[in-house]
Amino acid sequence: MITFRAAALAALALAVASPALAKEAPVSFSEDVHPILQVRCVACHQAGQDGFEKSGLDLTTYEGVMKGTKHGPMIVAGDPVTSNLMVLIDGKADKSLQMPHGKKKLTSCDRDLIRKWIKQGAQNN
Repeated sequence: MITFRAAALAALALAVASPALAKEAPVSFSEDVHPILQVRCVACHQAGQDGFEKSGLDLTTYEGVMKGTKHGPMIVAGDPVTSNLMVLIDGKADKSLQMPHGKKKLTSCDRDLIRKWIKQGAQNN
């Protein structure tokens, strides 16, 4: 009887702890997201470059990413589905707007990392 009770309590404890254990590791802007932007996006999206001149989007800093474009925000913290950045890099926009423009699409791993960062609140960490 005690063995059954102990097993039941252990199963209950495991069921309660599982969601906490499954929590995603935090994604860092400075260590994870910014390096992707530096390699794949900043050549065009910095002051003086074509992507910046056309859109006003500066991807060299966290502040620039969060400021967005002259047409509106690129990031909706906590909501990657409605974040314009994800729409553009996932290829869900008109072909003329897909990013990076005229270059190979970001890898699914890179896009998923940016998506997780946005989902986790798009923190400056």
